[in-house]
Amino acid sequence: MIREFGQPGDLGWVVQAHGEIYAREYGYDLSFELMVARIVTDWAGDHDPARAAAWIAELDGRRVGSIFCVGDTDRDTAVLRVLLVEPIARGTGLGGRLVDTCIEFARKAGYRRMTLWTTDSLVAARKLYLGRGFTLAAEEPLRRFGVDVIGQTYELSLVD
Repeated sequence: MIREFGQPGDLGWVVQAHGEIYAREYGYDLSFELMVARIVTDWAGDHDPARAAAWIAELDGRRVGSIFCVGDTDRDTAVLRVLLVEPIARGTGLGGRLVDTCIEFARKAGYRRMTLWTTDSLVAARKLYLGRGFTLAAEEPLRRFGVDVIGQTYELSLVD
């Protein structure tokens, strides 16, 4: 099940789950969890519900995934943020459903394009993005979150 973000505990769960999973799976340090905390609190503190939304995926009543759609400084561009699917829910199609929900919202909100930033190590997420028409717009090697990564920016046109 995918529901709108906003129940007690959602904020903390998104931050904690990202911090724990990315540390375990990719060796990311606390700076990654801090970045996620800023994204979540910025969204929760001040967003226009007509232009920004977030969702939680649940499996048997337990939170197992998240995704946010926020506006960029360019009013025509939506940004996909903090996609996460816990290991127990991977392979169920939930990640794809979260991405589809985010894209659908962005289209209905009137955005003309969507972007996202990720790293090359997130292979399963990249497959979700590419399968929905995102294209790689830029990449660069970086030292972030305590590890060396290849940062990647993807774009998707939301107009036909």
